[in-house]
Amino acid sequence: MKTNESFELIQSREIPELNTQGHLYRHRHTGAELLSLVNDDENKVFGVTLRTPPADSTGIAHILEHAVLCGSEKYPVKEPFVELLKGSLKTFLNAFTYPDRTCYPVASTNLQDFYNLIDVYLDAVFNPRLPPEVLQQEGWHYELERAEDPLIYKGVVFNEMKGAYSAPERTLAEYAQHSLFPDNTYGVESGGHPKHIPDLTFEQFERFHTTLYHPSNARFFFYGDDDPDQRFGLVEGYLDGYQRLEVDSAIATQAQLDGPRSTEATYAASGGDGEGGKSMVAVNWLLHGELDTQTGLALQILDYILVGTPASPLRKALIESGLGEDLAGVGMETELKQFFFSTGLRGVEAANEAAVEELVLSTLRNLADEGIDPQTVEAAINTSEFRLRENNTGSYPRGLVLMLRSLTSWLYDRDPFEPLAFEAPLQAVKVMAQTEGYFSWLIRVHLVDNPHRTTVLLRPDVNQAAREEEEERQRLDSARELMSSADIDEVIAQTAKLKRLQEAPDAAEDLAKLPRLKLQDLDKNIRTVPLDIAEQEGAPVLYHDLFTNGIAYVDVSFDLRTVPQELLPYLSLFGRALTEIGTSKEDFVQLSQRIGSRTGGVWASLFTSSRRGDNQAVTRLFLRGKAMRSQVDDMLAIMGDVLNDVNLDNRERFLQMVLEEKAGEEAGLVPGGHGVVGMRLRSQFDEAGWLTEQIEGVSYLFFLRQLVDEIERDWEAVLAKLERLRELLVNGSTVLCNATMAAEDRAFIEGKLSGLLSCLPSAPVHLAQWQPQLREVEEGLVIPAQGNYVAKGVNLYDLGYELHGSVGVITRFLRNTWLWDRVRVQGGAYGAFCAFDHFSGVMVFASYRDPNVLATVENYDACAKFLRDLDLSDDELTKAIIGTIGELDAYQLPDAKGYTSMVRYLTGVTDEFRQEMRDAVLGTTAGDFKAFADVLERSNASGRVVAMGSRDALEGANDSHGGDWLEMVPVL
Repeated sequence: MKTNESFELIQSREIPELNTQGHLYRHRHTGAELLSLVNDDENKVFGVTLRTPPADSTGIAHILEHAVLCGSEKYPVKEPFVELLKGSLKTFLNAFTYPDRTCYPVASTNLQDFYNLIDVYLDAVFNPRLPPEVLQQEGWHYELERAEDPLIYKGVVFNEMKGAYSAPERTLAEYAQHSLFPDNTYGVESGGHPKHIPDLTFEQFERFHTTLYHPSNARFFFYGDDDPDQRFGLVEGYLDGYQRLEVDSAIATQAQLDGPRSTEATYAASGGDGEGGKSMVAVNWLLHGELDTQTGLALQILDYILVGTPASPLRKALIESGLGEDLAGVGMETELKQFFFSTGLRGVEAANEAAVEELVLSTLRNLADEGIDPQTVEAAINTSEFRLRENNTGSYPRGLVLMLRSLTSWLYDRDPFEPLAFEAPLQAVKVMAQTEGYFSWLIRVHLVDNPHRTTVLLRPDVNQAAREEEEERQRLDSARELMSSADIDEVIAQTAKLKRLQEAPDAAEDLAKLPRLKLQDLDKNIRTVPLDIAEQEGAPVLYHDLFTNGIAYVDVSFDLRTVPQELLPYLSLFGRALTEIGTSKEDFVQLSQRIGSRTGGVWASLFTSSRRGDNQAVTRLFLRGKAMRSQVDDMLAIMGDVLNDVNLDNRERFLQMVLEEKAGEEAGLVPGGHGVVGMRLRSQFDEAGWLTEQIEGVSYLFFLRQLVDEIERDWEAVLAKLERLRELLVNGSTVLCNATMAAEDRAFIEGKLSGLLSCLPSAPVHLAQWQPQLREVEEGLVIPAQGNYVAKGVNLYDLGYELHGSVGVITRFLRNTWLWDRVRVQGGAYGAFCAFDHFSGVMVFASYRDPNVLATVENYDACAKFLRDLDLSDDELTKAIIGTIGELDAYQLPDAKGYTSMVRYLTGVTDEFRQEMRDAVLGTTAGDFKAFADVLERSNASGRVVAMGSRDALEGANDSHGGDWLEMVPVL
């Protein structure tokens, strides 16, 4: 790498385990640091991170994260972030606020696109336009359209955090963190608490940016195969004119407490049959000091030992105690300046609250005194090592994960390379693990003998939601009482001004300033995945020749259409049972140890989709595994054992799984509410949607609640259903396999896979005759939440729509224009989406953490008029096409490529069809938008709505709609 005059080299380091060369620089004039990682990864990543510790819970750092992306000096449009979303090939584009930092990362595989993203983000961070209206829109403001109307709060972050605090698990995590850090920034809510967000003034907001959004407080990060010498130039222009500033952003170390403390709080509950009547208990420790890399890695492995699997000794003790329904707490938190550990139970009866704390403490004391099963330690170390070497970051770019990992040291003025170079600390931990009692010693030092411990008890309160609404109403009424007539007129004027600004289009000349790609920058042809379809033991096997760094990914699947309708809700539990209940030769602890020590993982999953040109669902149970070449024999042997020899007759273990599933479904309602209402809505339109809701949605939750009683009343009947399910499902006559690995490993795998297939039972195939109940009903799902989730859907094929690739361009454009502006920016929801399923023809709109119900539906219905009246410029059309191609070409790691190829095979998506759709995307015209408007116009009257929120909000929507619109369904 060339020497740069503006940056001095501080440190260079080879990181062979990541095939990466690293350099750390410091900008001479400002002190800003730049971490440059050079490798051959085409998925390039850039990020700028600022230390932004808040002093209170007004959400100042979080709101500013939103606000700086609302226009800058060089790009003076309302939301350059959204403009990038519209027309970029980005593989990642977002920002996020931690308790002590704000990160602005971008990623792309296209070099020019990558440079464009960096330029817009740097100008946003260092040169934003921050008028008061931005704080009002993204943070909070008083809203009043007429003097006789009630005064209300509006703001994106305000509504986001009201929704966040409707999730008891998140509330518990916040209380746990705050209890451990009473004296520093981690003791306040960086995201903002709804009670305190309205205390934030514009002067505080402006001063926070001036002070902390300075290059002297910035850390720049680059990763990938772009020219490393060009990286300096991309940053330098934004550092010119700045001089070093002494920024006081250091994170104070929390002093140790002299003894355990307890905290009690409440969460909003409905008083229904769900988690509404039960408590949550978390026991928490702040670990000693600032830990070195080796100890930090050892503690992460210890976390896996204690609670990482169903067989982990602490988790097992808690679940088997019957004191609660599922694990609570965040486990080992490693991303702050000081580690902390948090665990406990949710779904706890009042009489058992105290016993949870004692069980956690006694179990840890026993593990410290008596030691940990060596096989559990071996499995944890192997699993941790496999994950480090595989470096599988899922849908996240690898560089982004490495940036976040480096910040766990770099942000606190320590070596940024230490968390990345894992080989030496891993080997040191493996050596220490051979010393008898190493992990037991860690338990004793950091947990058992550690006085810095807190216990948080979170109790349900059926009156809390109403009380909080009343407290908010009283604050607003008090504020209004202090307003003069002139003040009220000013609020009305500000409300109108903000709406005018939100509705006003950006000037064409300002939009033209944004850097963008051209259509000629796009690949005209689809990207393909190698696929060879073979046959082994009479079963189709799909092979994908991809470089996987010596790892074999193998999926074995069975057709769920052999399962009768009454057994469908058991499928998720049966899949879990395969790897979590044990066999006739191994209990589930021994099986878990074997999986952990001899593979990279073996797990079950369900797949359901419509299929091209077929009204029947394609749906399968997958047993998935991954292993190094040397471990393939073990992996396939485990698969064979669990398929042929799973011991379903374990009432206590199965009941624990059901309770965990139930608690997990209940816990997921608030954070995943848009998915819940969308799934419930799709279940009304086709077999695949109906089936998905039966095995994952609200219907599944209702089934689980009934199943708990049935297990306790008549286990033999439940067991008979499970055995019948295994008999019908595990059938070699319906098996299909999928294998992803390098070509040179295929011959090695083939014979071993044939061995597995030959040992499966085989029987004639009889497909079940399902009779889906495709109800036509509009529903209100009642939960105790301070935000709503609103979905509307319709089958466009039933209205005469014929599939054309332009639909992807149009729906993406709607998400980033009309829905963003009307539902999010003006309506105050945190998110708004729409999606079209080209298999089924179902179009679904959905909102997330939404203060509205009826107004959001009205905005959905207005999409047709918006498209019809749209004067679509060539530039806007080009951006929409480019963004859609970016989605079609989403970056994937090898295992995901192989799985996606298999899904295409199952659903009838050929490369010829994909190319046809891509050609249509590239050829989309303004006329296609107008034609789609006609279809949406017809859908307004026939579409159906499912909304989830508080009873008051849903009943209020009913009243405004003129009566019994939504059928109320209590869920929590």
